[in-house]
Parts: sequence; C-alpha cells; structure tokens
Amino acid sequence: MTVEITSHEELRDLLGAPMPRAAVKERQVLHDRDRQWLAAAPFCLVATAGADGTCDVSPKGDPPGFALVLGDTTIAIPERPGNRRADGYRNILDNPHVGLIFLIPGRTDTLRINGRARLVRDAPFFDDLVVRGHRPVLAIVVEIEQIFYHCAKAFLRSELWRPETWQPDALPPRARLIKEVEAPAESLADLERYYGPEYESRIYG
Repeated sequence: MTVEITSHEELRDLLGAPMPRAAVKERQVLHDRDRQWLAAAPFCLVATAGADGTCDVSPKGDPPGFALVLGDTTIAIPERPGNRRADGYRNILDNPHVGLIFLIPGRTDTLRINGRARLVRDAPFFDDLVVRGHRPVLAIVVEIEQIFYHCAKAFLRSELWRPETWQPDALPPRARLIKEVEAPAESLADLERYYGPEYESRIYG
C-alpha cells in the first residue's frame, strides 16, 4: 500500500525539525566568500517553473567565474548557444522565481541561490561575459532573495567526485543514444560525425 504525505504537518512529523544552524543560515546579501565561490564555479543548475507549474532544470557551464556579480544582491548568467528550446527562458517570462546551485568540481558542498530573474538582451556588463569571442545575446539577471551553502551529504552518498566509481560506458555513446531514442531516421554515421571530435569546437557558435 502506498502512503502519501499530504500536509506540512505530516512532513515535519516524519523528518523532524531542521538543525538550528540550518534553519537560520539563509542570507540575502553576497558575502566575500560567496563572491569567491562564484569566481571559482564553472557550472550551475538553473531551476525554473512556468505559470502552470511545469518545471525545468537547465545546466549552465563556462569558464570559472561565468556568473558575474553585479552587486551585493545581483548576479548575471550569460546565454550560450544550445538547442534553442529556451524552456527555462520561457518559464522566466511567465514566472520569475528561480533556484540555482553552483558547483565547484571536487567540492562536496554547493552554493545555492534563490531569487527573481529577468531576461536582459543587452547591457554594458555584456562586455565582461565574452568567451572565445562569443558575446551572449541575452543574460539571466537574478535578484537574490536567499543564499546559503548546502552540505556535502548527497555528493558523499553518490561518490560523484570519485573517479574510480565513474561508469561513463554504462550507456551507449551520445550519437547512438540520439539514434535510438530521438532521431531513428538519421544516419548513425552522420550523428557520430556531428558528436565527434569537432563537436567541442562548435560549443560557442
């Protein structure tokens, strides 16, 4: 029999009260250590939700420091060429609330930022977002409402940063996955060429 949780009270009774330090760790203003973290982080996950509640999580990655600090409570994340679905961007237009998790490879803790986002198509700070000659056509500007560090337990449980546990060959290569799941009519040879050695040279254009 499946037993669902249907109230905040049930959830709290099941999980217990948060640790005192965890309950009060939220901040709204960037600390110097937050700025250092953002300067070292090459990757983040951006969670959004549409007006109807439909959710999306999109990875964003660039050289360390790609999330530009614009002020004590504001950061900007540049757009880079992708699949053009723009799921997260469309969500932001309907619902500005976003959740971000910034990762530093090898670190088992993370920096979390929640806030309200808007899309900007140009601004003077775009000049600071140029990578390999690519100037973004838009950026997500986030006004911070909550910022805090998240503990290491999920990364320790998953052994995410332990190379001896990695199994990149657990599934077929990217080209074969696309052929089997998304584009059965396309030639495997063409897909292998597309996702081959030249793929990395096209990630900024």
